[in-house]
Amino acid sequence: MYTPEKEKELIKITKQLLNVSPDQIKNEQEAERVISQLREVIKYHDWRYYVLANPVISDYEYDKLFHLLKKLEEKYPQFITPDSPTQRVASGLTKEFPQVMHLAPMLSLDNSYDAEDLRDFDRRVREATGLDVVEYSVEPKFDGAGISLVYEDNLFVRGATRGDGIVGEDITPNLKTIKTIPLSADFKSYGIKTIEIRGEVLIRKDLFKKINEERLEEGLPPFANPRNAAAGSLRLQDPKEVAKRGLEAFVYQITYAVDEHGNNLLGTKIKKHHEAIKMLYKLGFRSPYREIKVCRGIDEVIDYCQQWQEKRDQYPYELDGMVVKVNDISLYDKLGVTSHHPRWAIAFKFKARQATTRIIKVVFQVGRTGAVTPVAKLEPVEIGGVTVSSVSLINEDFIREKDIRIGDMVLIERAGDVIPYVVKVIKEARTGEEKPIQFPKNCPSCGSPLVKPPGEAVWRCININCPAQVVERIIYFASKDAMDIRGLGEATVRRFYQLGFLKSIPDIYRLPYDRIKQLEGFGEKSVENLKKAVEESKHRPIHRLITGLSIRYVGKVTAKTLADHINCVEELKDWSVQELEQLPDIGYVVARSIYDFFHNEENLKVLYQLKELGVQTCRETAEKVEHILDGKTFVFTGTLHCCSRETAQEIVEKLGGKATGSVSRKTSYLVVGENPGSKLRKAEQLGVQIINEEGFIKMVKDHIPQELKEKVNL
Repeated sequence: MYTPEKEKELIKITKQLLNVSPDQIKNEQEAERVISQLREVIKYHDWRYYVLANPVISDYEYDKLFHLLKKLEEKYPQFITPDSPTQRVASGLTKEFPQVMHLAPMLSLDNSYDAEDLRDFDRRVREATGLDVVEYSVEPKFDGAGISLVYEDNLFVRGATRGDGIVGEDITPNLKTIKTIPLSADFKSYGIKTIEIRGEVLIRKDLFKKINEERLEEGLPPFANPRNAAAGSLRLQDPKEVAKRGLEAFVYQITYAVDEHGNNLLGTKIKKHHEAIKMLYKLGFRSPYREIKVCRGIDEVIDYCQQWQEKRDQYPYELDGMVVKVNDISLYDKLGVTSHHPRWAIAFKFKARQATTRIIKVVFQVGRTGAVTPVAKLEPVEIGGVTVSSVSLINEDFIREKDIRIGDMVLIERAGDVIPYVVKVIKEARTGEEKPIQFPKNCPSCGSPLVKPPGEAVWRCININCPAQVVERIIYFASKDAMDIRGLGEATVRRFYQLGFLKSIPDIYRLPYDRIKQLEGFGEKSVENLKKAVEESKHRPIHRLITGLSIRYVGKVTAKTLADHINCVEELKDWSVQELEQLPDIGYVVARSIYDFFHNEENLKVLYQLKELGVQTCRETAEKVEHILDGKTFVFTGTLHCCSRETAQEIVEKLGGKATGSVSRKTSYLVVGENPGSKLRKAEQLGVQIINEEGFIKMVKDHIPQELKEKVNL
């Protein structure tokens, strides 16, 4: 979904936004820009956390970004969009497993980092419930991969990942290999017919260490942490391989429970959270039954959280905090939930782990858009059970600000217990032999002069043919968001590059298919399919070509804006910065980037080569689409058979409508597929017009753009 260079860019923006406070935003234009950036980076960090189980910022930093977005949207509500992280649960699914609806939303938890945060939480709960003293249950917060388990008539029928909180990935075969998940349990003795349980898949710390040692011996990269290893194991395609990883599962919440008549048992028969945990323990599940404590009042909660923070290292599993829940389940409905988290629970996060080590040397890495990133090579040090041997120094300004030198002793923190970060230099440990870090003036890969745009902190190589950038650029050019060349994925591009088949983007259209047929893994049929996909890509709409050129700051939306105002891509070399700034949503920084790109002779050479090779660089009148859905907002729920949900949403947007992820009073249509979820109930409550898949297809059938017709089963 994200290229390495895009990730680096988003991390850079993240660091900038972490220094922004709501009071610094003085006008609407600035607010709109910052809100847009926040939406983008939070979506990225959601993907890193929920899909990859490998975040690149700490939970505290994520919460700070989320809080800033909330505050700005409260002050400038005109910039709230339906897909804002504040309006819905984080999304992002892999496509390796079937998607299934959770019986109840799998929300995140709000976070706290000190006693005052917990006291604020307690105050809000007391005000909402009218109670003088609230009874809480407090338990360890496991740092693993979240799962949802469904039992019907005592049998384990389905297990899924968290996914986007509404829809997860069905990984039942893999979960059945975990011996701590009973294949059956006597729920009927408690009057339960159907139950959904939340849990966490973990790997013991000692076993995790052994797994990493074996990976290193095999020449494989080690896992970043036990959670990363657990999440990766759950997505293995062979359950036998999953069984070898020694996974365990702990369950910690019942989110859905009904009897044979469909009556809800939560808050009625199942009254207290700690009793529910005890019930699961008695039925054979691993649960925090022995660690959970019922506390009367917030002072007892704070004391218990602090006790666990001191002894976390003695626990055999990785913990990143404690979870505090209102113990009385009947109060949950009264307290309610936000689109992000329940108001009846909060996580108390432990302090991040730190260690000191020495910088041995600094190397400079070049990414897809030419950003040059300094990386410090360290004397290996263990931080939280993980050996850290390198750390990004972000950019030249970061180095100067912290006065980082080769040979320095530095304090390293694994932000969010994952990515290493230089907190500070231990200047007291200097011997006088430390050497200043000299930032290169020329690209370490191609030797071209580096450029540092005004107001930015990153030095860049703007040579499109720079060897360090070319592979990532080819991968992006062929990706789904750009020219969508099926069969030319990342692994294939890297293989062809090593073999000399691909040295530049135009080489895609010069592939030696006869030689490819001789490669292992490529048969006659697969080569023909690849050739067909390459030929079809020549006729993509020009906005996809613009996207694929990897112009900095130019994504799909900006590419479409440019395409709407030109006839041919090469015309952009004649546009001035001022003219570009007149286009919708294009400011000076983006305009300058576009101008610089089209005034680089190497970049123009690539564009002209593509045109000579038959790639469409001019807009066809056939690309114009009738906007029959202007002013209409669509939401999709359930499984569609006509096409993927992504394609259906793209059709809506192509025809002038909006496709959002949540139902509101502004929703025009809810399109219902197979096995619809909670969106259907909400639409019925709000009186939103509900149509089935056939009704949607009938509405758009005669207007679907040509480029999307091949993705739809009409």
